[in-house]
Order: sequence, then C-alpha cells, then structure tokens
Amino acid sequence: MQTLGYAADSAGAALAPISFQRRALRPEDVAIEILYCGVCHSDVHQVRDDWHNGRYPMVPGHEIIGRVTAVGSAVGKFKPGDAVGVGCLVDSCLQCDQCHKGEEQLCRARATQTYNDVDRISGEPTFGGYSQAVVVREEFVLKIADSMDLARVAPLLCAGITTYSPLKRWNAGPGTRLGVVGLGGLGHMAVKLGVAMGCDVTVITTSPAKSADARALGAHQVLVSSDEPAMKARLASMDLIIDTVPVAHDLTPYIGLLDVDGSLVIVGAIDMIPSFHSGLLLMTRKRVSGSPIGGVRETQELLDLCAEKQIYPECEIIAMQGIQAAFARLDRADVKYRFVIDMATLANDAA
Repeated sequence: MQTLGYAADSAGAALAPISFQRRALRPEDVAIEILYCGVCHSDVHQVRDDWHNGRYPMVPGHEIIGRVTAVGSAVGKFKPGDAVGVGCLVDSCLQCDQCHKGEEQLCRARATQTYNDVDRISGEPTFGGYSQAVVVREEFVLKIADSMDLARVAPLLCAGITTYSPLKRWNAGPGTRLGVVGLGGLGHMAVKLGVAMGCDVTVITTSPAKSADARALGAHQVLVSSDEPAMKARLASMDLIIDTVPVAHDLTPYIGLLDVDGSLVIVGAIDMIPSFHSGLLLMTRKRVSGSPIGGVRETQELLDLCAEKQIYPECEIIAMQGIQAAFARLDRADVKYRFVIDMATLANDAA
C-alpha cells in the first residue's frame, strides 16, 4: 500500500513529505485510513534523537484515529468502516506472563513501538501516524464508540492512558486525595480523569497564573509549589500524586505532601532525578514509583470510560503542514493542551 506521510530523514531534521510502502495485509492485520493523529512531546524528542535510539527516516505519531478499510482473513473483531484507534504499541510477543495479563507494554520480549522500531516478523521499520494509512495487528487495534468526537480522541491513546493507568493501578476513586504535578498535556488529563473517578484533586504548579485553568478543568484546589507557607500547610495531605513534569526536578517538596502509605508516581520525566533523603520514605511508608502507558485492555477501558462520560482532552486541530510550528510551540509549552493533526490536509501535498 503506497502511503504519503511526513518524516525526518536525520536527527533534528525538519519533517517533510515522504512516500513509502505499507505492508500487505497478513491474516491478522487491519488496514486503517488515518483521520487524525495526536502530537506528543515524545515525537519531538524522538525526531531530535534526544533518547539516542533514532531510526531514520522516521515517521512519528502514536495517537492514531481512523477508519478500517480492509481486514485480513483471520480478523474477527473489526470490519471496514469501523472507527478505531492505535496507540503507542503495534505488537508484542503475546506469549509471556505480562502479555497474558494484558500488560503488553511490559512484554518480556519488548513490545513493538508504533514508530521508530522494527516489525517483529519482517524486520522492516515501523512508521507512525503522521501518514495517510497504517496496517496494524488486530490485537493492538482499539474500538472507538460511535458517540465520540473523533477529532478529539487521539491524545487519549498516550496522554490519556499514561495518566489513567496509574490512577487505576493505585486504586484512585471516591475519597482519594489526588495531587497532579504540572498542568500540560499529561497533567490536564490526570485532572479530568481524577475528577471523573471521584477523587479530590489538587493541581500543584509553579505558576499562579495556571490557577484559573486548573479550576476550569475541574480541579478542586490549586497549590503553588513556590509558596512555602502553602506547601507547609498541605504536608501529609495527599494519598496519591501523579507527577507529569517532563524534565528532571527535585521530588522532595512533593514527597512531603504525601500522607502515610502515600505514593508519588512519575509519568513525565525520563531523566536522572536529583537525590532525596530516604527518611522521607522510611518514616511514613511512602513510595516513589514510575508508570508507562497501559496495555491494550486498559486502554480500551479508558476509551469506554471517556465515551460514557464524554471526557476529552483539550485539543487544537492543525494541518500537517504546520507540524514544525507545532513542535516549536511545544518547546515553549504554548498549547492548551494537545495538538491534533487533521490528516485530510495531507491531500494538499499529494495534489
């Protein structure tokens, strides 16, 4: 299947149109016309090779929404015309203990990423959602309810599941005192989901200017981390903190906010974290942990919850040709709160 997309041909290069071949359908495959693709900050990191694992040319995009155009002979869950999604993974071994538990993101043989990876069978590179179409194994395709606004669903497949998974894993629900550190693409979803799950939600931010936005998203309280008296007054006041800050930062102030048996879960920073005194954990049985995305089953659960409660990320729709400007704005944190590419605009490059 000849496909048009946008790719970086080397580390840090500007994205530009590329024509490439998608594989022919295997029996278990689903072919999807891509309608929308979310823009994740990890796309910027990958294109720049910030994590030193780049494969070029690279077609980014792992928040894919589209419609099925064809299915392989062994596919039973999908048919042409179905609205579907594809997140960060397109394959795994499906045989190990983690895969059997529905935790494909923790596959012992390493899950296959939607882009910047290689196919488990052919060894060819995986290209992502900044493109017209994609072919994905059935087990990694997600159902999108007919009631959902397809233009606003895409970021749920990364930002949404990245924050939902720890909320579910740490049993967040009615009565949970939840803190959310940072109010960006991840943080605003943690707020919305925490509120929907019945938590008492406090946004913890360095910027007093974000107070109004946090409350508009549903937060019950806002705590400015540079306000020492306010931070002191909230010591031992939270059960769970989801830390969405994407760069290295001191955890000490946030650990102090946790009550006995509280947990701070890092979902944003992939970096060396400054050291902190172990007594902060030992004396009150606190925990510092990390969490990646969830598995396919958990992601489907999130999508079903969002369909039921009509929970969406805050999205700004852009044309494919505006991706470099979007990357620059992401660097400045100049978006509220996620970019979504209207892939119909790719037709402008084909004309």
